[in-house]
Amino acid sequence: MIITLTDTTTRKVAEALMESRDNSSQASGRVLTLIVVASTKDDVDEIIQATEAAAHEHPARVLVMLTGSAEGPSRLDAEVSGAGASGAAEMVVMRTEGTLSNHLESVVTPLLLPDTPIVAWWPSAAPANPSEHPIGRLAQRRITDALNDTRSLVLSARRENYAPGDSDLMWSRITHWRGIVASSLEQRPGKKVIGAKVYGPANHPSVDIAAGWLADRLGVEIIRTSQDSGEEDAAREAGHFMISRLELEQENGAIVVSVVDYRTIRLSVPGRPDSLVALSRRGIAECLAEEMRHLDPDTAYANALRGLGQLTRR
Repeated sequence: MIITLTDTTTRKVAEALMESRDNSSQASGRVLTLIVVASTKDDVDEIIQATEAAAHEHPARVLVMLTGSAEGPSRLDAEVSGAGASGAAEMVVMRTEGTLSNHLESVVTPLLLPDTPIVAWWPSAAPANPSEHPIGRLAQRRITDALNDTRSLVLSARRENYAPGDSDLMWSRITHWRGIVASSLEQRPGKKVIGAKVYGPANHPSVDIAAGWLADRLGVEIIRTSQDSGEEDAAREAGHFMISRLELEQENGAIVVSVVDYRTIRLSVPGRPDSLVALSRRGIAECLAEEMRHLDPDTAYANALRGLGQLTRR
């Protein structure tokens, strides 16, 4: 059941949520509230699809806030759908215009589920300091996405303004890759890494945060090497994982983790036969679900941000 409200109020939205819940045949238990802050100019369909997919793992009340122009009179339009229409989520998609776009917290606060965690997600442009944003102050977990934030110095802002509870999808995109790297080091116990090189596109934040993670964990020089634009375009077109190659220098050889194709990487460990490991690029829904799975502070991510300042770039 979908209820459409035009030029409405938060009170009427709350009433529509109750009506939708009363008419739903599914259980009404929700484990958290997810607030999504985006623009009407963003890919709204992709954002909604990602939240619906993530909510299958984390039943939630999803409040999607789409901000329009801050000029002119305030206006709120909304679409309310119950769990039957949106999988495991009950969802409210709200479009704001005028000065209301600068006061989103006043819109969402009456719609929050009581006594449940709150997660905020900015799928594209995010505030420089999410924890100080009015929506961020409501949330225990604040998720951004540096890959889709086109403003300059995004990673510097993430690093300088980090607060416990912050995370970014650039980090969860490399979760499986980090596991492979850690496993490769276990195959040569006692062999110290004396240096490393990370290869990938110049402007891909997941490559940067991977290098920062290694710098913090290994305490050695990490050289972050950028691909030329032709290699970068070819990798993106082919759907390849964007960290194209990692070389971990050790005495008597180097461990190499390199991309073979869009779903396979090669692991080369001195003294052992090469092995092929399945690894593909993760979608937004998968990464979002992972971030919603852990609501406590992600200290590994915080340390990786710290490691960004220790990189040598070439």
